[in-house]
Amino acid sequence: MTRTVWLKADDSVGDWEQRKKRITAGLEAGVDWVLCDAADVSKVRDLGAVSVAAFVGGGIDTIGGESEGPDATVVGKGGEGDGTADLPPDLSGSADLSAIRRDDADGAYVRVFNQDYESFAEAAAGEADYTFIIGEDWTIIPLENLIARIGEETHLVAGVETADEARTAFETLETGSDGVLLDSDDPDEIRRTVEIRDEAEREHLDLQWAEVTGIEQVGSADRVCVDTGSLLSDDEGMLVGSMSRGLFFVHAETAESPYVASRPFRVNAGAVHAYVRTPDGGTQYLSEVKSGDEVQVVDTEGRTREALVGRAKIERRPMFRVEATVGAAVDDAESGGEVDGDHIETLLQNAETIKVATPDGPKAVTDLEVGDEVKVYHEETARHFGEAVDERIVEK
Repeated sequence: MTRTVWLKADDSVGDWEQRKKRITAGLEAGVDWVLCDAADVSKVRDLGAVSVAAFVGGGIDTIGGESEGPDATVVGKGGEGDGTADLPPDLSGSADLSAIRRDDADGAYVRVFNQDYESFAEAAAGEADYTFIIGEDWTIIPLENLIARIGEETHLVAGVETADEARTAFETLETGSDGVLLDSDDPDEIRRTVEIRDEAEREHLDLQWAEVTGIEQVGSADRVCVDTGSLLSDDEGMLVGSMSRGLFFVHAETAESPYVASRPFRVNAGAVHAYVRTPDGGTQYLSEVKSGDEVQVVDTEGRTREALVGRAKIERRPMFRVEATVGAAVDDAESGGEVDGDHIETLLQNAETIKVATPDGPKAVTDLEVGDEVKVYHEETARHFGEAVDERIVEK
């Protein structure tokens, strides 16, 4: 599901200068859409690149300015949707629903005053690509009901006034709304709402402990440092490894040392042949990582985010080979013997600044010993060109 943040910027917000200030804050924060009056479409486009939706119908059908029209049109303002006109007994004959059909409108805007309006929103969702529901005296219950009933019929957008309300909307019934329509002038609330959208879309990984079963100094290899355009926290790093099914958590170089300054944007990731996990859940060879790519950053709890690569630096360095086993040995009734856990490995530079995650905190690879536990991401499937495949692939 692609989550969206819409910013409400019609004439209910105030005069154009007030709306302009709100829209500018939204553009800086990274909102996906601005919902404005039809007459303001051109002025919104002049402020910056953003998708623009416009209210039409209810006497406001004129698109302002000479620029191209809106990316989406929305009915419901100045009609049944916002309570300006009474709902007809037969919802299928509603003027707002007729407008969706007649004008090929993309969205329906409904303020939910009571259960009749909830039913109206459900009927509108059958016709609209986007359905906006604005809770009045009650908010969570109609949202829960509509999430359960509408399913994949429409992109459901819940009206909110704060970032906390946006979080609730995205988490309601676990599935959550597809988007939120934020009605706020506060730049901090707008920014936090966008951050919550990003969090809601991010993958959460189930990291495991693996036992180190071998560590040895080997020869030199071409090592890759991945320098990102983001600052990484002490508990963040990347998932890298020689085998795509088992990736080791390697900490970012955030710690100071007597000999080397911290590089909180860097992960000293391993040799050129190794994989690094990407935001789409795939993998990429470290040798192929370049400026402008995105890599996945993960923390020790499995929370992920994406980071833009600023530079990939390759240098020849002495290396360690680290081998670990995921899962305890188990009895296999079919073979009549004991089957070990899955063996995975990787190459990491022989240096004190390269650290892996252990139960006692970050530990330099130079201090690792057989029997230590390290954090890894393990999955049963192999990969082909970075994509998970259900086939037998032997990596050793």
